[in-house]
Amino acid sequence: MWRKILGYSYNLISLAGILLAIAGVSLMVIFMAIGIIAGLENPYLGILIYFVFPGLLVLGLLLIPLGILRTRKKMLREGITEVPLYPILDLNVRKQRIKAIFFIFATLFFLLLLALASIKGYDYTESTEFCGELCHTVMEPEYTAWSNSPHARVRCAECHIGPGAEWFVKAKLSGLKQVYRVLTNSYPTPIETPIPNLRPARDTCEGCHWPAKFYSGKAKSFFHYASDEQNTPREVNLLLNLGKAPKTPHASGIHWHISSEVFYLARDAKRQDIPYIAVKGKDGTITEYHDTDKPLSRKEINEKAPRLMDCIDCHNRPTHIYHAPGKEMDESFVSGTIDASLPYIRKVAIELLSQEYKTTAEASSSIAAGIRDYYAKTYPALSKTKAPAIEQAVTEVQKIYQKNYFPKMKVAWNTHADNIGHFYFPGCFRCHDGKHRSSDGKVISKDCNLCHEVLGQKQENIKPGTKVTGFIHPIDIGDALETTGCYECHQPAEM
Repeated sequence: MWRKILGYSYNLISLAGILLAIAGVSLMVIFMAIGIIAGLENPYLGILIYFVFPGLLVLGLLLIPLGILRTRKKMLREGITEVPLYPILDLNVRKQRIKAIFFIFATLFFLLLLALASIKGYDYTESTEFCGELCHTVMEPEYTAWSNSPHARVRCAECHIGPGAEWFVKAKLSGLKQVYRVLTNSYPTPIETPIPNLRPARDTCEGCHWPAKFYSGKAKSFFHYASDEQNTPREVNLLLNLGKAPKTPHASGIHWHISSEVFYLARDAKRQDIPYIAVKGKDGTITEYHDTDKPLSRKEINEKAPRLMDCIDCHNRPTHIYHAPGKEMDESFVSGTIDASLPYIRKVAIELLSQEYKTTAEASSSIAAGIRDYYAKTYPALSKTKAPAIEQAVTEVQKIYQKNYFPKMKVAWNTHADNIGHFYFPGCFRCHDGKHRSSDGKVISKDCNLCHEVLGQKQENIKPGTKVTGFIHPIDIGDALETTGCYECHQPAEM
């Protein structure tokens, strides 16, 4: 009998939908206000505001008509013939008119909130907080590296997705798989690189970095320190042949690799072993270079799709950069954050950083104890007079560990190869090893001067004022300088 009085629009399901919709709207507005007033930027707060609460609103709005339809069918089954096919609306009746106006404005309000949540939600999924902080453990290494990189003000999506709807959809579909892996704890440790389906750098990187406009060279100074008692400073000044250098055999400089069409095949997923290279000339002819030690067969070459070389093949860690302990210590000396007058501090710090620790907390305590104990035992007087400098060194070395080592994800500074240069990893020498030859006898040169020239060098085995025309190793290693790659000694050891 109550249905005859109240009608089929009044039922538990519809009332629950109304309450859910009101709750979703209220919570969305309240939490958004709290975030704005308090200045909170928490990734989980963003998930609630832009996804969970709008989801409650949508669910509530769906439950209202569902409850009405269910109740109407039930009333028909019970033989209540007065049930109209559609709701009766008479705007001449004041009560119904008020309800209609309320319904229209409530609907518009809800739609406005949903539109706002959709826009903000889209923007939020493009934010670095969403990418780096939401899945904290998984993305901590990459997010930390990004935070300390030259691209720290560039959002993840600008490089990983770029403009256009096509790659946005691809990225979100790929993201669903990543979310599943996080929820089921089935993600790899460490995260696998390189990403096979990453958007070509020509569509992303070259929006800011335009190889065709790189001209001439760039002078750069590299500061190093010896792992001796004095932490002896060393300096190498290079001219990097980045772009066009008129009247030279390689007029495009290093970025010739991008201005030309260079294809290659790698044996491994990390693209470190490259046995085959093909260069397309301006006239369309293809010159093939094969690794003379371990060449691919013609069948293997034909079965694989060669990769067109782009920025990421050399700048493979342009943002997610991890530094070797030695490089970090050198930079700390240069910046003055660690006192270079502390005897053997570089050697001690590198040894402590190179040990394996199960957790970051264990590493921090071991580093602190190791540095303090070393100076207390070896330099007892200095440990008192230089106590503040020693404590500052402890803090900075702990920071170095926290920026470059992540035990939970099994990531260390040398987990992922960095292909820029050739100091710690093969890098340039993956192709420029003097072993890749073409059928007509051409060789991909190993000559370092193709990419850079030594302008000057300062170190303990070079007399001040000496004109240096080629790199001089701080230790006499004989012919190994020409026959051995730098990375073969410096990975993972330090000189």
